[in-house]
Amino acid sequence: MTKHNDDVDWDSWPVADYLAENYRDLHPSDAAVITHHSAFYRRLAPDSVGRSVEFGAGPNLYPLILAAAASRRIEAVEAGTGNVAYLERQLLCGPDASWLPFHALSRRLNPDLPATLAGALAHVSVVQADVRELEPAGYELASMHFVAEGATEDYAEFTDFCRAFVRCVVPGGHLVAAFMENMPTYRIGPVSRWPGCPVDPEIVTRVFAPMTRDLSVSHIDSDPTLPDYGDTGMVLLTAVAR
Repeated sequence: MTKHNDDVDWDSWPVADYLAENYRDLHPSDAAVITHHSAFYRRLAPDSVGRSVEFGAGPNLYPLILAAAASRRIEAVEAGTGNVAYLERQLLCGPDASWLPFHALSRRLNPDLPATLAGALAHVSVVQADVRELEPAGYELASMHFVAEGATEDYAEFTDFCRAFVRCVVPGGHLVAAFMENMPTYRIGPVSRWPGCPVDPEIVTRVFAPMTRDLSVSHIDSDPTLPDYGDTGMVLLTAVAR
């Protein structure tokens, strides 16, 4: 049976296992995403975006770091209780040292970033909410990382998540995203299993083309330093909402 987003207990997301498997080190695929996104953010003047959103933030800090080069206010919108608690601890108690190399690379590629990791995260506030319920046209920029294809096994629902992502920015608003390519249902840690919707550059282009202009979609090969989740790499996107 196809698993949909509402079939999943996102409050039980294994935050510690996910971070240990993916973000305790700066992997080559992370560096490739940061390089791609830094080129996107360098096109924007410092502090030129009044309000941006990380759409389904999870516990991943590097998209929030990247957005701080252009955004005066960044809302990390996340539904899962464990992810929200992790983000709030990072802001209140100071970020884990494992995120320092992510900030260092991001700032090397975009000197407009605040000089310290804490300074970059000072732009961030955490909002516990379902991203599907975000107000239309509420932001000038939206960023999304490994959300739509990791929230459901259903292509129609994947498309709906992408539409909500585009809809949350004003017409002419900026979009930047990363997707796992051909991600199946996958495991994190020893037992937990989570939905995956296999997508590729062609599917991502087909979904976003009617809703955007200046659409750019590219591919990163799979990273052998990461766990084998069954994916074939990543799909990266930049666009402007129609």
